[in-house]
Amino acid sequence: MQTKEYPQLNETLYTETLENGLQVVLLPKPDFNKTYALFGTDFGSIDQHFTPIGQSEPVNFPDGIAHFLEHKMFEKEDGDIFHEFSKYGAAANAFTSFTRTAYLFSTTHFVEENLKTLLDFVQAPYFTEETVEKEKGIIAQEIGMYEDEASFQLMMGILQNLYPDHPVHIDILGTVESINQITADMLYDNYNTFYHPSNMTLLVVGQIEPEETMALIRANQEAKDFPEAPTPNRIFPEENLAEITAEKTTYMPIQKPKVSLGIRGLQTDLTGENALRYEIAMSLYMEMLLGPTSETYLSLYDEGIIDDSYSTEFLFERTFNTINISTDTKQPEEFKKRMKAILLEHQESADINPEHFELIKRKTIGKVLQALNSLEYIAYQFMSKSYGEATVFDFVPFLEEMTLEETIEVANDYIREELLSVFTILPEES
Repeated sequence: MQTKEYPQLNETLYTETLENGLQVVLLPKPDFNKTYALFGTDFGSIDQHFTPIGQSEPVNFPDGIAHFLEHKMFEKEDGDIFHEFSKYGAAANAFTSFTRTAYLFSTTHFVEENLKTLLDFVQAPYFTEETVEKEKGIIAQEIGMYEDEASFQLMMGILQNLYPDHPVHIDILGTVESINQITADMLYDNYNTFYHPSNMTLLVVGQIEPEETMALIRANQEAKDFPEAPTPNRIFPEENLAEITAEKTTYMPIQKPKVSLGIRGLQTDLTGENALRYEIAMSLYMEMLLGPTSETYLSLYDEGIIDDSYSTEFLFERTFNTINISTDTKQPEEFKKRMKAILLEHQESADINPEHFELIKRKTIGKVLQALNSLEYIAYQFMSKSYGEATVFDFVPFLEEMTLEETIEVANDYIREELLSVFTILPEES
């Protein structure tokens, strides 16, 4: 078991890669009553086109299959696994993102029992055609709820504009039509390809003793047989920037127009610390340019062009990344015109200066330090994406090292007119 010290934050990480390839990360937090455990796989909704283990030809699986698989993992031959967690006082959950699937529990008691339950249920799939058919109606209802959610449709609309050929433009849940194509055999193909321990990470953070917890995990894994570690052959379309849709408008029963302006990033091959530095640099720059301490933001807000719904989001994931700037506004055309001008003339912005940069950097460091008091934040940051050797505890040192010049260099590379797109939702006319 290796240890990594973070003296500035008074934290020690304990890590080990087991013989079956499972990466285990332990973070003792003796001052906390609660313990979180997450068991995740590097497999999300975009991983739908691949060669299944034991087969020779690639298969394009139905949209939404990763999320469907996550749902079905909780149902076993002898009942629902939630009952087992509740028996030991734990709250269990799971999530599927574009690039990850994770199963988790939180508890204040019986950590060992709940940890065994987590490992055992995720590593023992049980799918039948009967249970798969039953689940289709449940997920179809969930899909219907999101179809009526305007903010969700705004997010998906800009992704569809920016990535018409990449599976990120597809709803993580899929469609009613696509999930109706899913079979139990398909779920096993996906599970066997991506749920091998070598493609997974187990994180336990909270009131634990590292040596005892690692021994429990080792014993649990050594008692199980796993096939040889597969190398998933994921297939993605080639980059085609000409496919970007510059602008699109749709209509929904809403009170006020919604607009999202997006930029498609080109840096899709960065990994490890390079990826983290790039993400931090671009996030700081956008906060300087468009955040609430910028003159730009104050001007747009005072003129009523943006309101409290306004947000900027930087998605930086495996095989894709985007900046999305969105708001509800009664002046959608003015918002589009002004925001495009701000972005394309960002090098001339008075908000990009050393004093503002230092202010943003200090504020961001303060937010991260505060967030590190949350076990949920730590756990999610570890599980949501991978930066190689870098972790959530490297955020602060990287922020402290960051220079204004580095953020400008990254922004100049990122913000390009041909990579811009706008998606608008207007109120339906009565």
